[in-house]
Amino acid sequence: MTDALPPRGCQAAEPAEDGYFRKGCNPLAETGRSKLQNQRAVLNQQILRAVRMRAGAENLLRATTNNKVREQVLLELSFVNSDLQILKEELEGLNISVEVYQNTEETFSIPLVPLGLKETKEVDFTLPLKDFILEHYSEDGSEYEDEIADLMDLRQACRTPSRDEAGIEMLISYFLQLGYVENRFFPPTRHMGILFTWYDSFTGVPVCQQNLLLEKASILFNTGALYTQIGTRCNRQTQAGLENAVDAFQRAAGVLSYLKETFTHTPSYDMSPAMLNVLVKMMLAQAQECVFEQIGLPGIRNEFFTLVKMTQEVAKVGEVYMLVNTAMNQEPVKENIPYSWSKLAQIKSDHYKALAHYFIATILCDHELQSGDDEDQQEKALSQLYDYMPEGLMVLTILKDKVQRKQLGKAHLRKAIVYHEEALRVCGLCKKLRNIDVLQEVLTAAHKRSLLKYAQQETEDDFLSLIQAPDILPKTEHKIETIAPHFSKVKVKDFFHRLGPLTVFSAKQRWTAPRTIRIHHEAGELGFSLKGGSPVQVYCLDPVCSAASMGLKEGDYIVSVGGVDCKWHGVNEVLEKFKSMGEQPIEIEVISCQDTAASMHSKSATYSVGMQKTYSLICLAMEEDKIDQSKKVPLKLPFLSWGTKNRQKAASTLCLPSAVAGSSQIKKKLSPFTLLNTESSLY
Repeated sequence: MTDALPPRGCQAAEPAEDGYFRKGCNPLAETGRSKLQNQRAVLNQQILRAVRMRAGAENLLRATTNNKVREQVLLELSFVNSDLQILKEELEGLNISVEVYQNTEETFSIPLVPLGLKETKEVDFTLPLKDFILEHYSEDGSEYEDEIADLMDLRQACRTPSRDEAGIEMLISYFLQLGYVENRFFPPTRHMGILFTWYDSFTGVPVCQQNLLLEKASILFNTGALYTQIGTRCNRQTQAGLENAVDAFQRAAGVLSYLKETFTHTPSYDMSPAMLNVLVKMMLAQAQECVFEQIGLPGIRNEFFTLVKMTQEVAKVGEVYMLVNTAMNQEPVKENIPYSWSKLAQIKSDHYKALAHYFIATILCDHELQSGDDEDQQEKALSQLYDYMPEGLMVLTILKDKVQRKQLGKAHLRKAIVYHEEALRVCGLCKKLRNIDVLQEVLTAAHKRSLLKYAQQETEDDFLSLIQAPDILPKTEHKIETIAPHFSKVKVKDFFHRLGPLTVFSAKQRWTAPRTIRIHHEAGELGFSLKGGSPVQVYCLDPVCSAASMGLKEGDYIVSVGGVDCKWHGVNEVLEKFKSMGEQPIEIEVISCQDTAASMHSKSATYSVGMQKTYSLICLAMEEDKIDQSKKVPLKLPFLSWGTKNRQKAASTLCLPSAVAGSSQIKKKLSPFTLLNTESSLY
C-alpha cells in the first residue's frame, strides 16, 4: 500500500473506458505509507510462522506422553508466545505511526488516528471460473479469459488504492463487481475452490475462507480505512480542509457501520461487531474534534457569549473521547485494540475537558457584569453550562459578586491544571505517544497557558476558598452522524455480461446444455409463441408441430437464432430475426431449466486465534500449490453464521449460536447485491 501523492512518484489511478480503475498506486514507490504497509506485510508473515509453530507445538503436546518431550515442548511454547507478543507490539507501533498519514503542512494540532489497510494474498480466478463457465453455462471458458483478467487486475489494483476519491471509487467498484461474481459463479451448494486470505489489521493473524463474503467484508473495511487516511491527510489549517476531514470521518464511520450491520459474526477480530462499534465511535469523535477546530480556526474572541459557546463545544469533544476510551477498555476489544489508541483517547478526553474549564475560567475572571450588559441573557447562558451549582452559590450572584466570580474562576483553573497534568502524565507513560513531538508540544503549551492564567489572578489566600468547580454540560450545535455509503453513485458494468441476464443466468439456477432445434415454417406458422424479456421463452407450444417433434419444450429459453447470440434480445428482436430468415429453415439453440438441488450449508475453512487450527493449517500449507477441486469436505453443522443480518442470532463473534432447526431460506429478488451464501461453517 503506497501513498498517492504525485510528487512522490506515485500517480493516482486513471479511470478506464469501461468504468472501473485498472491501476492502483505504484507498489514500489518509496513513500511513508508504502514503507509502513510493507512492514505490516512482513510482520504478518512472521506472525503466521509463529502461529504455525505454536499450533504444531500444541498438537505435539496433546499427542505425546513422554515427560521429557513435554517439558521441551512447553519451553518452546514459552519462546513462541514471547515472540508473538513482541510481534504484536511491533504491529501496534505501526498502527500508532500517525505522523506518516498527517498533512505535510506544518501544523500545531493533536494528530488524528487512521486505520491501516488489511493485507491480502493474490487470488487466481482463472481455472475455477473457466471450469465453472464450461460446466454450468456450457460455454467455452477460454472465451472469457479477458473478463477474468480484468477481474484479477481490478483486485490487484485494490491492494494499493490511491489515497483520494479515485481510490475510494475503485474499492467500491470492486465491491459491486463481487456482487455480480457471487451471483454468477458461487452456488449455494458447494465451494469454488478459491481460497481468500486476509490478515487481521490489529493482530496480523490470517483468516482463510473459501467464502466470497470474507472478500466483500474486507474490501468494505479497507474502504472505511481509506476514508480515515483521507481525513487525516486533510489540511487542518484551512476551513475547506477541516470540512473535508469531517466528511471523510463521517463516511468512514458510515462504511464501518454498514459493515457491522451487514456482515455479522465475521471470523476476523478487526471486523467483529464489538471492534467495529468502537471504530465507529472513534471516527465520529475525530469528526467532532475537527468541528471544534473548524469553529476556532478564525480565532476565539475573548467575548462572553463566544466563550460560552466554545466551552460547550470543547466539552462535547472531551465527552465523546471519554466514551471512546471507555469502549476501548471493555472486553473483548481491550485485548486487541492498540494500547496507545486507548491512551490517546484518554489524553484527548482530559485535554479537551481542561480546555473547557479554561474557557469558563476566562469568562469568570475577565468579564465583569457592566451596566450596559444584558443581565438576563448572561445569566441564562451561564446557567446552561452547569448541571448544578456549588452549595450557597447562584448564577446571578456570581455575575454580580466580583469575589465569588474570582473564586469560582480559580476553581475552574485548578481543575483545568489537574486535567492537563493528567494528560501529560498518561502521555509520558506510553512509549509510543511520548515520541510524538507535536502531541507533547500541544499538551505542554496548553498546560503552561492555564498555569499563567492562574498566576495572573490576585494573590489571595486560596486556602479559605472551599469551592469545587462543577462539571460542565457538553453541547454542540453541529451534530455528527454517520454518512451511509452510496453504492449507487458508482456505476459498474458486469464483466461477464455476455453470459446473459443475471436474473436468469446465475449460479443458483441450473440449465441443460444448449440444444439445437431446426424449425420449419408450416403455412407461415412457427407452432409456438414467445413471451418474456431477455431471453425470450417458449410458450403455447403446439405438441404436433415440427419444433415439438425436434425436442422443443414448453418454457424453453431461446439463446441463439441462426448462430447469433440472443440472450439479451427481447420478443420483438427475436421475431425480427425469424422474419429475416424468410422461408428457410431456422436453427435455434434453446436451454431448459433443471430443478435446483436443495440448498445445503456452505462450508469454509477459517484460521483464527482461539479456534481449532488443524484444518486451517492444512489449507495454509496448500496455498502455494494447486487446490484439489475434487476434494470433498464432509458436511458439518454450522456453529457460526456469517452473512446477512440474522436477528435470531447474537451479534458478537464470541457467541457461538447453534443452528436454528427448521429454518427456511427467504427468497429474494436476484441482484448483484444479493448475498447468496447466507450461512457458512467455521472449523
